[in-house]
Amino acid sequence: MNVIGDCIRVICRISPCPPTNPPLPIDTVFKLPSSLPIWPSGTGFATSSVSLGDLRVSEATTFDVIWRTRSGGPDNLGATFFEPSTIDIAQGYAVLGFHSQANNKRFSGRSVVAYDDLNGNIKAPVDYISVWNSLSFEIDQDGLGFIWLPKCPDGYKALGHVVTNSTQKPSPDKIRCVKADLTEQCEHYKWIWGAEGFNAYTTMPSNRGTQAMGVHLGSFVAQVGGVMSDIACLKNTKSDLSAMPTLDQLKPLIDAYAPWVYFHPDEKYLPATVEWFFENGGLLYKRGDEANPVTILPDGSNLPQGGSDDNAYWLDAPSDSDAKDKVERGNLAITKVYVHVKPMFGATFTDIVIWIYYPFNGPATIKFKIFNIKLEHLGEHTGDWEHVTLRVNNFNGQLQSIYFSQHSGGAWVDATDIEFQDRNKAAVYASKHGHAFYSKPGLVLNGDDGIGLRNDCEKADLYLDTGLYHTLLSAEYLGTAIVEPPWINYSRKWGPRAAIYIEDEFDKIRKRLPKFLRGLFTKLFYKLPIKILEEEGPTSIKTKSSWYGDEI
Repeated sequence: MNVIGDCIRVICRISPCPPTNPPLPIDTVFKLPSSLPIWPSGTGFATSSVSLGDLRVSEATTFDVIWRTRSGGPDNLGATFFEPSTIDIAQGYAVLGFHSQANNKRFSGRSVVAYDDLNGNIKAPVDYISVWNSLSFEIDQDGLGFIWLPKCPDGYKALGHVVTNSTQKPSPDKIRCVKADLTEQCEHYKWIWGAEGFNAYTTMPSNRGTQAMGVHLGSFVAQVGGVMSDIACLKNTKSDLSAMPTLDQLKPLIDAYAPWVYFHPDEKYLPATVEWFFENGGLLYKRGDEANPVTILPDGSNLPQGGSDDNAYWLDAPSDSDAKDKVERGNLAITKVYVHVKPMFGATFTDIVIWIYYPFNGPATIKFKIFNIKLEHLGEHTGDWEHVTLRVNNFNGQLQSIYFSQHSGGAWVDATDIEFQDRNKAAVYASKHGHAFYSKPGLVLNGDDGIGLRNDCEKADLYLDTGLYHTLLSAEYLGTAIVEPPWINYSRKWGPRAAIYIEDEFDKIRKRLPKFLRGLFTKLFYKLPIKILEEEGPTSIKTKSSWYGDEI
């Protein structure tokens, strides 16, 4: 038995492990740079087990390597298939599914196990169906791999596969099926590995959001010939929120993970606070009465509440040119971020959403081959909301991943790929003028073949430690413990629609290019992601689909 790291054991049951194989990234166990703090006592947060109403679950922390392939998959490094080790699973808990991970990243596996309360909520399979094996595949592999689907008793569902390295069917004790009433629909999510008609994916509940009760298990699902195995997810049947952090636990939790945001050294339009924008001349306009804008009170209490984005109202900077310029430049020295906390995956995870407000979004720059073309106005708008979401595991309080908002979309980045500093705080890079967030410095191009919209990020002396300057904005699951400010329920635009026409900017750019490039530019300009070049302010953060839903 070859021990790797402190929670992966390699078992080669067919033949000895080849001694000459080079180490893979997955052979190293991912750990956060610093130990986790001791959380204040509460209900069920970070206590290793979570109540799902009719079922109690925990997480496996030790895994046995059953089969490995060393080619194909992300970065052509293959994938590894793991069995949760029963040695370290608490007494009375049972495996629900095996785990798989691509080899191109450090190991960060997790697998939910369920407590057998003898009430018939979980049962052993009655048989196994052979789904796939690697016998006939000419691939670089350690031994052979066989994937099985549990055949469950009537009224029960399989939540994962079993993997072996022999033709012999697994023991019924390897896994448990769960009563169908305690499950819900699952879907495949990220691709792990594949070969000649076979693919393995991570799984995820199909319905996700603050009210959705599906649980993310850490299992994988096999697809053969385009047909996906019938795998379900667990669900929190009674909407039990006891594993969510209490109000007393939220402060140290935010302090532990709140990121540092780095701004480009040439950034002209920095963040501020909503209150500062109001106090420095922010105006409320009403359609049909544009000549009489209203000064906004510091707490936003005179903003229209509720409703929808019906274009009846909008906010704008002060009309005086000096005051307008001051507001548009923001005020980093007084900037604080706004934190929204919400349950995810049936309250087995906590999403901590860090919102940053910018009074103004600057013009964009287009990269066109070797030319960088700074637009005069296209991309500008008053009011800009950006955010990162910290996803925390409620079983142990550990940061799992971070979502970086980027214009009208964004991307999840696993904790294994985050740049950490100051203990367990992530480095976040805000792009110049557009304020999109990225996990690494450098140029990100929205486009291809050297043509697109530039997102330039650098690690400069302009930065914001969001842990030092934040206010807890909303956490609906805590009831009335947090009082939301009036401005959060203003649902209309945070900036007016600008009278800018894409065709005018296009003509100006075209005239600045060498004649031999004008034809190519004309052909490609409208293939750029023009939607990013918005010219009106955003709506309230509470109207975003991610407020009550998942990010993607």
